[in-house]
Amino acid sequence: MRPLERIKVIELAGLAPTPYCGMILADFGADVVIVDRLIKDATKTSSVMSKNPFDRGKRSMRTDLKTEQGIGIIRRMISISDVLLDPYRPGVMENLGLGPEDVMKVNPKLIYARLTGWGQSGPWAQMAGHDINYIALSGALSLFRRKGEKPLPPCNLLGDFAGGGMLCTIGILLALLERATSGEGQVVDAAMLDGAASLSTLFYGLLANRLMTLDIGTNRLDGGAPFYQTYETLDGKYMAVGAIEGRFYVQLLEGLEIDPASLPSQDDVKKWPEIKLRFSHVFKTRRRDEWTAIFEGKDACVTPVLELDEVGKHPHNRQRKLLVSVDGVPQPAPAPRLSRTPGRVAKGGGSRGSNTRDILVELGYTTEEIGYLFNGEIVE
Repeated sequence: MRPLERIKVIELAGLAPTPYCGMILADFGADVVIVDRLIKDATKTSSVMSKNPFDRGKRSMRTDLKTEQGIGIIRRMISISDVLLDPYRPGVMENLGLGPEDVMKVNPKLIYARLTGWGQSGPWAQMAGHDINYIALSGALSLFRRKGEKPLPPCNLLGDFAGGGMLCTIGILLALLERATSGEGQVVDAAMLDGAASLSTLFYGLLANRLMTLDIGTNRLDGGAPFYQTYETLDGKYMAVGAIEGRFYVQLLEGLEIDPASLPSQDDVKKWPEIKLRFSHVFKTRRRDEWTAIFEGKDACVTPVLELDEVGKHPHNRQRKLLVSVDGVPQPAPAPRLSRTPGRVAKGGGSRGSNTRDILVELGYTTEEIGYLFNGEIVE
């Protein structure tokens, strides 16, 4: 039995962070139902990806939330659910009569998880934004740049997924844990801004202790140090070097066949550009796979930079079954790994909306009522 086997989750269809949160919950056993909008034009779909990894292990239905009957369906779902995932801007659910104060009267044990960029309060709460905007305001984006260059967003990993979806998942699990004692639900205000700031905690500590400066691109962990860096190889690929500690740095030099006496001290910050240039020349003398073989089994903290289509082929990743295939789509397996009750990847319930009828039956709607809802285009 998986940890969340008896937990029922309503996932109101939204962009990447919310589906990611729902995917994690589904991987560990939650019954996640996506509530998507109706598609009036059959030539259009609500999802860019026809085979969406985030939909794994979930069921889905389509409901018109602009109708009283559609709202009634959601209220009935809420009455028997544990978690509601709200991906909308603050106030949208309240305008539908589905805000926390409204629905927690129906189900006081409900965990009402609200996942937004700016959070539920503050002068920017209603403003549009994306990952890049949230991590910019958090300070995190300022850390992703080389000296003298503009900040480079790390795709949308930091705000949407780590700071958003993952933080929201943690909030839900904390609220479920607390509910086991109190018997009461609560609202989870998960903001990508908050999450990205939390992920940056280390750097506030480094700055306060004068172990880094705001001259980004010159510090140990932001590309300034030659021993925490990526280097291009002979075949145009890259190796990642993370030899921070002295004992690892020694093995790095051994692998590169560099005499330590020919280099300045590892901690001579002013000489870092010189050391970095030397390392760059050496790494370009061999192909990436040659360097991988040289550093295999060594504590030099040197690894190949793999492309997405190479990840599943690496022997370590293969042995750990890092990736799984669902509907022919390679994707990361559930994480973290639990010894007794591990997560499990299950196929989704089909295309969006394909479970609508079954879900209505589970909610107690009669055959006549279901026919009315379909015929009236309240559900699809």
